[in-house]
Amino acid sequence: MTEATENPRDNVAKLPLAPSQGPASQAAAENWRARRRQPFDFHLPFHSGWVWLTGAGPGDPGLLTLHAWHAIQGADIIYYDALVSEAILEQVPDATNLVYVGKRGGVASPKQAEITGHLITSANAGHRVLRLKGGDPFVFGRGAEEAQELNAAGIPFRIIPGVSAGIGGIAYAGIPVTHRDFNQGVTLITAHGADGELSTRVDWNALATSTPVLVIYMGFRLLEKITARLIAGGRAANTPVGIVCNATMPEQRTITTTLGNAATDATAAGLGSPAMIVVGDIVTLREELDWLTPLTELGPYARSHVATGT
Repeated sequence: MTEATENPRDNVAKLPLAPSQGPASQAAAENWRARRRQPFDFHLPFHSGWVWLTGAGPGDPGLLTLHAWHAIQGADIIYYDALVSEAILEQVPDATNLVYVGKRGGVASPKQAEITGHLITSANAGHRVLRLKGGDPFVFGRGAEEAQELNAAGIPFRIIPGVSAGIGGIAYAGIPVTHRDFNQGVTLITAHGADGELSTRVDWNALATSTPVLVIYMGFRLLEKITARLIAGGRAANTPVGIVCNATMPEQRTITTTLGNAATDATAAGLGSPAMIVVGDIVTLREELDWLTPLTELGPYARSHVATGT
């Protein structure tokens, strides 16, 4: 019988599950066990004058990383976005200065240069500055742009990745981004340009047929235009589509539909932003993988989450 540590199919090398046994290895074994007992030291110092660009994930505070939690507890001032949930903001110490700098479509919002200016000014004043963003700061979060400006201003910064809604958020709806029977690639896009309208920098015709799975951020308001462009580009109107609204939050709702019916069905269901849109046959796996809906019938989870739709 093959040893448990072997995996010939994947050609994975053996790894010891524990130190070798015997008197000669006793000291090594004790050292190994001591290291195993040590917790991971994520309490890296949050120095004055630094900016930590941090992802807060899609909303469920349980998806905060340990680094993000440490940053929230240690910051002097937090500049946070619109998609940072109230549940996460409740974790902020009372003494911390919270400054809202969120951007919402159709609403007067701070300009990017203004936000970056605040970060630089606060850091130069000696504060420990946390820039808290929904999802991941480097996935359509303008984190790279802010980091460039901080670098140019000589401000030390740190990047703390977060769980992106385009991966973790749709997983809460039972929709994976990859499955070897369905796709060997996935395309993440944001649908709108700097003017808030459908992006002209996206080759919609090429996109329609070149990727098996398409995950669209910030596209709900433009859903009718997006689906029309994809169908015009050659994507079948009966392609499965999943729309996940308020992903990972108690009010999360999900519908599955088709590319041709997506805009109409989303309106009929009363969905709204923020929402993730998934296009591709992989959406059909939701029927098997919807793990959240059954949990809504159990205990405290049932009181904090609604059923996720059809």
